[in-house]
Amino acid sequence: MQYPLTETIGNPDLFVGRHEEFEHLNKWLSLIPKRLSMSKVILARRKSGKTAILERVFNQVWSNNETGIVPFYLSMSDKDIWLQEFAINYYQTFASHYISFFERDARMVTKLLTFEQIREYGVANSIDCLVDDIDLLQKFEISGKSGPIWDLACSAPHRFSAIYDQRILVIIDEFQYLSKHIFVDPGLSNHYKSMPGSYHNVVESKVAPMLVSGSYVSWILKIMAEYLEAGRLDKFFMSPYLTKDEGLRAVYKYSEHYYNPITNETAEQINTLCHSDPFFIYCVIKNSKNNALLSSEGVINTVHAELTGRHSRLSGTWAEYINKTVAKINDRYAKNILLHLCKHNDRTWTPEELKTELNIDLTKKEIHIKLEQMLDADLVEDGGSDIRYQGLTDGTLYLVLRHRFEEEIKNFFPDLKNDFQKQIDLLQQEKNSLKGRLNNLIGKFAEYQLATDMRTRKRFSLSVYFSGIKDTKKLNLIDVSMRIKFQRSDGKELEIDIKAESDCKRVVLIEVKKWKTKVGVQVIRDFWEKIEEYSRQNKNEKILPAFLSVGGFSAHAKKLCEDRHIGMAERIAYL
Repeated sequence: MQYPLTETIGNPDLFVGRHEEFEHLNKWLSLIPKRLSMSKVILARRKSGKTAILERVFNQVWSNNETGIVPFYLSMSDKDIWLQEFAINYYQTFASHYISFFERDARMVTKLLTFEQIREYGVANSIDCLVDDIDLLQKFEISGKSGPIWDLACSAPHRFSAIYDQRILVIIDEFQYLSKHIFVDPGLSNHYKSMPGSYHNVVESKVAPMLVSGSYVSWILKIMAEYLEAGRLDKFFMSPYLTKDEGLRAVYKYSEHYYNPITNETAEQINTLCHSDPFFIYCVIKNSKNNALLSSEGVINTVHAELTGRHSRLSGTWAEYINKTVAKINDRYAKNILLHLCKHNDRTWTPEELKTELNIDLTKKEIHIKLEQMLDADLVEDGGSDIRYQGLTDGTLYLVLRHRFEEEIKNFFPDLKNDFQKQIDLLQQEKNSLKGRLNNLIGKFAEYQLATDMRTRKRFSLSVYFSGIKDTKKLNLIDVSMRIKFQRSDGKELEIDIKAESDCKRVVLIEVKKWKTKVGVQVIRDFWEKIEEYSRQNKNEKILPAFLSVGGFSAHAKKLCEDRHIGMAERIAYL
């Protein structure tokens, strides 16, 4: 896959999991050519991974040009802008993405074409819509007609799809900002509040459906109800959390990419304390210091620092979110209600129940008003009726709220470290179960677990992991790397899954196969070809080859490994 749109996640390899979300979205994408997909909105709080998903959808659709779906991506900023300036950029971005798709030129996705270049392309390729649009846009721009410029830009994807019988996917990240930051005058004094209503008709397009996102759920739902007639956008609520297994994979990947060592046990601890929240995991691993994540105590201290540190990335991000919302309910009773709902989010609550449970000196009507304010601020959820409310099932938010408000409300400072230690102790009590779980997960990311364990060992023989090892001298590893690439003399690229270097000029090269079936002779021969080529290029190193096959080895493959002195393993039994 190509990545014409630079993803904000950084290295594309850091995108982990979201299998359920992409199963849903890929089915939706597959129906676009048949004109069966209605526009969709992804709803979730900030730092949930929505942008990463939208960017990956763009790159996936752009790369798979056989479907004929032309992707157009726009990210809304949380800042004010003049309508005419926004509209011109909107059309320029659309046209550049449109042309880049057909020309297979990834540069145009970021380095947008000028109006002159767009018009020249339209003339050269007989695309009359491009030529006519540019002529009109420049005419409107000279006469200062911002409204017609925007109408032309907004309708472009649908018009092109209809005229040329194409399918265009319109992707807009943080759609709610359309209602806040667009102004009809260059002085930014006349707010264009009804801006989202521009999409009232085109949002129903089946030839150019929209995929948009919103970080403030209540806000965007109100926009939909007021300007888009709610049913015109299919709602897709997304959890901010990965599954447990996906979260653990994220821990390993971030550890590898940021060169912050962990152990297989602390990986599980990090994942547990971070609730499999990818942003939380990222903050903890990126900002850990002095090999802190090699011990349980270090994990607890690092997680606590991210939650409570005034200058930590996680704390700062949540402060921005909370300050925009909690200001609406800035009193002791409201914060007490919020904490209670977050803590007991397994059930719904009425104003009367909260008044009794928390002994609140407010009327039921006053409590109801505060609950409605929290609902409007996306701090609680609708409980299914006009008087029932439920706390967010968001463990990260609950921890942050406890740190911010528990001392003020309960008259004692929250001992988060003690709570974390209890969770770690529970994992330790289930140590055998934990080891079994990690062993069972080997089929999903064996290379990470093996590389992680090798980094933490001091002077060991390779026979700890693999059978059939001829060299029994102990290794003292100075570097363990993954996915090492090198080239054959003819230019073909080869890759080794794990490379472990010892201070004695011995190098362990390991191939990992996570197949459910046994590997055969040809797979071993292919691996041996890599070993021979690497040996030719690194004659001063002694190579120790090894192969981990989760599905096992055929009899002939096992015999070939024995003949070539390739170490063999079918599971990681050392955890």
